[in-house]
Amino acid sequence: MKTYRVGIIGFGMIGKVHAFCYASLPYYSELFNAKFQISHVATAHPETAEKAKQICGAETATTNFRNITENPDIDIVHICTPNNQHVEPLISAIQNGKHIYCDKPLTTSLAEAEHVRHIFETEKYVATNQMTFHLRFFSAIQKAKQLIVDEKLGRIYQFRFAYLHSSNASPLVPFKWKHSESGGVVRDLASHLLDLTDHLLGSLDSVFAETQHAVQKRPVSESNPELVDIHAEDAVTILVKTRNGAHGILEATKLATGNEDEMRFEINGEKGSIRFSLMNPHFLDFFDATVSDKPFGGYSGWRQIPCGGRLERPDTEFPSPKSTTGWVRAHISCLSNFLHAVAENRSTSPDLLQGIKIDGWIDAVFRSAKNQTKIPVK
Repeated sequence: MKTYRVGIIGFGMIGKVHAFCYASLPYYSELFNAKFQISHVATAHPETAEKAKQICGAETATTNFRNITENPDIDIVHICTPNNQHVEPLISAIQNGKHIYCDKPLTTSLAEAEHVRHIFETEKYVATNQMTFHLRFFSAIQKAKQLIVDEKLGRIYQFRFAYLHSSNASPLVPFKWKHSESGGVVRDLASHLLDLTDHLLGSLDSVFAETQHAVQKRPVSESNPELVDIHAEDAVTILVKTRNGAHGILEATKLATGNEDEMRFEINGEKGSIRFSLMNPHFLDFFDATVSDKPFGGYSGWRQIPCGGRLERPDTEFPSPKSTTGWVRAHISCLSNFLHAVAENRSTSPDLLQGIKIDGWIDAVFRSAKNQTKIPVK
């Protein structure tokens, strides 16, 4: 049985999530004839690298990502660093033929994304690669995809996607890297909405966006009240049109007081509608417009489909199909999707080219917001 050696670059919150998924994966997915071992972890500082090593049971802690990307003993590279630190390890991993699992967004600019595409092509990169667009892997969203593919909604007319956080609402929240120009809600939250739109409804035709920069200054840290300028946007609203002719609104914000991690959508079609809430992820709501509402309402109405842990193999239904599901469970299924493709030596989706595509759409959003005009999307 082959053992794949894994290196994780970056061990903040998302790096810990990736490591946790490896520890949990045997319970949630059938791994066929392969094992996966986290052998190396890299962070910016020796003390945090050593702590990460102890947490995930790695053999080696390092502050140099090249000790992972250029290491012939490493098979799989996870890129979990802040957004503006993706490109160098990403390119190094591509040039060294590693399997790559990269958190979103892929890069922080269209120029960087196109440079990565160029490296892809010149290096003739063929290893398995995937983006961590984990929201695709909730069972309810997989059910939504199935209903759309099966034409249960018919022609799609309209849709609304919203990702609502409240973490930027208070000006007393101290500066973090996500408040820098490489952070912001477009890359952090709207990237997920753009990917879900593409996944469920197809490619975009155009975007018209407006960003909101509500908090101009923040304290340097909890212990240092000195104020620093903030350049990242706190919210964005995007009017979009798909190539299939549907019209939609995408809203991403960190100003939505009262919300914690709410991602919700509603999709309306000729034959029916679906809606979903991340705060109630066990269910997908489905409205069948073909059911008669006569007499006295007939049998028409919204149906709540309990999706829960009902996932297709190789994922299992552990701990049970009726158990409530959650954010980490979707990350586990996302990683499972990637590792099965690695073990079977095949491509998978959403791959790094999808990351490049979404980076292009993000660039269009920023250009639209800057110029206050509708931007065609490739």
